[in-house]
Amino acid sequence: MKWLILLMLAGCATKSVTQEVKVPVYAACVKDKLTRPVYETEKLKPESSDGEKVLALARDKPTHLKYEGQLEAVIAGCS
Repeated sequence: MKWLILLMLAGCATKSVTQEVKVPVYAACVKDKLTRPVYETEKLKPESSDGEKVLALARDKPTHLKYEGQLEAVIAGCS
């Protein structure tokens, strides 16, 4: 019993070693939120003709490509 008490007291007498642990912390890489453009096809009525739908898709193409480029730039900045 005395040995057990001596061992416990000896453990308290030694200086404990400080350990530094590095843990990754999540930080958002996206600073500004991109606003989604309003596409012409979303404004179409269900009874619109096929020609109107095709023209709306053609008008949306440049807007879509610009928005896609912005999204790819944001994703590339995160990696």
